[in-house]
Amino acid sequence: MTRTTFRNVELICPNGAFPGMNISLEGDAIAESEGDVGGVIIDGDGCYLTPGFVDLHVHGGGGADFMDLTADAFRTVAECHARHGTTALTPTSTVGTKEQYRKFCELNRDLKGTANGGARFLGGHLYGPYFRPEAKGCHPTGDFLDSSDLDAFGELFAIGGIRTLTIAPELPGAEALTRIAVAAGMLVTAGHSYATFVQMEAAVNWGVSHIDHLFCAMSDRARLRVTQSFPMRAGVMEATLAHDELTTEVIADGVHLDPGLLRFAHRMKGTERLALVTDSMRAVDCPDGEYWFGAEAIGERIQKRGHAGLTLDGKSLASSVVGMDHCVRTMVNEAGVSLVDAVAMASTTPARILGLAEHGLNPGCKADLVLLDRSLQVRQTWVGGIKVYDRDAAKPSR
Repeated sequence: MTRTTFRNVELICPNGAFPGMNISLEGDAIAESEGDVGGVIIDGDGCYLTPGFVDLHVHGGGGADFMDLTADAFRTVAECHARHGTTALTPTSTVGTKEQYRKFCELNRDLKGTANGGARFLGGHLYGPYFRPEAKGCHPTGDFLDSSDLDAFGELFAIGGIRTLTIAPELPGAEALTRIAVAAGMLVTAGHSYATFVQMEAAVNWGVSHIDHLFCAMSDRARLRVTQSFPMRAGVMEATLAHDELTTEVIADGVHLDPGLLRFAHRMKGTERLALVTDSMRAVDCPDGEYWFGAEAIGERIQKRGHAGLTLDGKSLASSVVGMDHCVRTMVNEAGVSLVDAVAMASTTPARILGLAEHGLNPGCKADLVLLDRSLQVRQTWVGGIKVYDRDAAKPSR
């Protein structure tokens, strides 16, 4: 079994940064340290070596969207995000049709655990059918499924392939659906919801444990006051900040949330309960212009403008157009978060939220690694001990 050793790297771990270190890989795992490193030697030249990034919430990249519903589209997105340090991800759907949801589940079932030259697929994030329709944001107008119709959910569940389910807790039947999904081992998240604080407290008791993109497409005191002036009521945002049981995520693209709000989220939830996500669409690594969000024809036309994804009128944000490395740089350079914390929020924290064991830089952990230069640009990405991206080679390695 070939041994690969990184020499002279600064390891970025949840418990600190450790310069001048060596670390070895054997097969698909990180090996025990040995005096004689042997094998293939990679001179890290003082670069940072971090655990691979894990994206809980990603729709597309490289010109493809998971709702294109082909294996080629899945691989294109995975290769794109590997260029940005992501080694594992949950393909995330948009609002679509019933048939599209079915096909999405089938592809995630068939591709789960594979990498094929890019980030590894962890199972799908079923995101859209159980939104509150008024809170859909930039998502297409498709089939919002009846959350009280457990037979319809059962048909999708029976296909397999779903790891994460998003639901608006205020919908009829949300409790029964949540309890079924949690019992099956799914991560159940609340998102695109106008739930009240009281409804969120109930949802936590059902098993909802994570909140999608903090501050975005969610109720708060001001939004709930629009429909009922008095008494003022707290919503999803306040419940997320109040409940230590809840983890959450931020889109740290530098566009959705300003540096102060990112710092606030980090201070309120802490590194272990706050993940970075891209929430990116197909325009990552593509030129500025118009793109489909979701499936062509049924999706929504939106635009990429620099680092921003926008509606065509330019008045609202529409997904993001960056990779996870950009999010790490935003947290460090703009929000003033330490590199150790930013990397943890992009890697070990989302891995723990998903229940992934052995994600890190300790011996026995899966060899999912990112080599970052001192400006936090990705030099190499390794998935399961295989180099899938090398900046110096100008193309992904097979």
